[in-house]
Amino acid sequence: MITEIGIVAGEIWHFLDEKKESTLSAMVAGIGRDQDIILMSMGWLAREGHVILSKEGKDYRIVLRF
Repeated sequence: MITEIGIVAGEIWHFLDEKKESTLSAMVAGIGRDQDIILMSMGWLAREGHVILSKEGKDYRIVLRF
């Protein structure tokens, strides 16, 4: 499971590098992975300081931190 979380974290990184920012719902649709694994990977990236998350209505906005 840890390996999959790391792989999906890389997919999130590349997705945000291309798009610059995204909502969580758009990211789930764009990456095509289960929302649970995306959330676990987002937690990892947020803990490491690689992404900035902000609540936006019922969704979240995610920005890659440089």
